[in-house]
Amino acid sequence: MPDKKHKLSFEFKNAWETMDEKEKDDVFKFNEGYKAFLDNGKTERECVKEIIKQAKENGYKNIEEFINGNETLKEGSKIYANNKGKAVALFVIGKELIEKGMHVVGAHIDSPRLDLKPFPLYEDGGLALFKTHYYGGIRKYQWTTIPLALHGVIINKKGEKINIVIGEEENDPVFFITDLLPHLAKDQNEKKLSEGITGEGLNILIGSIPYKDDEIKEKVKYNILKLLYEKYGIEEEDFLTAEIEVVPAGKAKDVGIDKSLVGAYGQDDRVCSYTAMQAIFKISNPIKTAVTLLVDKEEIGSVGNTGMQSRFFENTVAELIALQSNDFSILKVRRALSNSKVLSADVGAGFDPNFPDVLDKRNAAFIGKGVLISKYTGARGKSGSNDANAEFLAMVRKIFYENNILWQIGELGKVDQGGGGTIAYILANYGAEVVDCGVPLLSMHAPMEIASKIDVYMTYKAYKVFLEA
Repeated sequence: MPDKKHKLSFEFKNAWETMDEKEKDDVFKFNEGYKAFLDNGKTERECVKEIIKQAKENGYKNIEEFINGNETLKEGSKIYANNKGKAVALFVIGKELIEKGMHVVGAHIDSPRLDLKPFPLYEDGGLALFKTHYYGGIRKYQWTTIPLALHGVIINKKGEKINIVIGEEENDPVFFITDLLPHLAKDQNEKKLSEGITGEGLNILIGSIPYKDDEIKEKVKYNILKLLYEKYGIEEEDFLTAEIEVVPAGKAKDVGIDKSLVGAYGQDDRVCSYTAMQAIFKISNPIKTAVTLLVDKEEIGSVGNTGMQSRFFENTVAELIALQSNDFSILKVRRALSNSKVLSADVGAGFDPNFPDVLDKRNAAFIGKGVLISKYTGARGKSGSNDANAEFLAMVRKIFYENNILWQIGELGKVDQGGGGTIAYILANYGAEVVDCGVPLLSMHAPMEIASKIDVYMTYKAYKVFLEA
């Protein structure tokens, strides 16, 4: 039998209790940069723009510079690859050939939101409104009666790309989706929560002043079009070739009297994207090529040419191997991907005392206990899950312990309660070793999500030691 000093039982620690005052200061400083990133990147396009800006400031060069011969690929080369302005990959070339495998942290930069329909503008009851189509797994009732902003691009008849952001500046107007007053909500109150607000009912109020011309039938709508034309030079037809996203207005905020938490829109999964980006910026000469992969469309199944199911990552790796090798073959690309080790960087559900019954408390993640490892996600019987191998989990645990990374393990919820997925299974399809690893959140997929600053910081440290391992 072990002696009394040898502790057989185990429990995860609160990360705040392990830190001295200097490192606590580092935590708060790191999260100021994180909040700024959230404010500057409320859409996937804005995220890519901000990521590339910061990458350039950290010495990264466009992969096209290497492909066209202006730059030479070598150990320590720092490279970014931009996929249609909606996804991006960052590479630091390692001492070993890429064929021998990479260390990858893969996250996604899209978040649940509302999109304007292709023909959105209409007038009813003396009001002008935009029709929307929600994107990803939202709870529709949460999007009513909160201030909203418009972000996106419109391509006009001349082919000019016009960027639009309305609702974020101090003097900007904001937008709202109305809801019923309680005095008239008898029928609504009898519906299920998921049916109280319908998808077709998520219409955004955008104006009410009519244009003064008796010959015009829809005067409020026309006045809105006139204002849009005067400011942006766009006409109603231009909405047909537009991508306008509706997101909560306002900046990321500190939460709590102790300011220990961050409240903001889009933390799923921009919290893992930011920490992965900052982690690779600290990597200079890794043994394995280090990769931060930030993709689009995860919230709707990772489909499309900017999602993880596209060939973007595979094709980019092929380009790098071709630059590194005089005898390129697709077999080397397959070996590189199969030999890789990956942290699928996505958020998990933190234990919420207001809703304790949906989680198995012994296997739940807790706010403030560090970076979260999820061996599997999926729904009910692990359906759609990667389910990481024990050997790889042991390797990650060893790396974290050796580098004093505070971590925890947790499931998304009780077995029969529901579930969700990440990009893990797609990367695993290449034969790579993959496990989900990220930040636990409260109110995931809500217009305002909450993360612990200590978990954000510990996730950054975890990604950094994994990339350089």
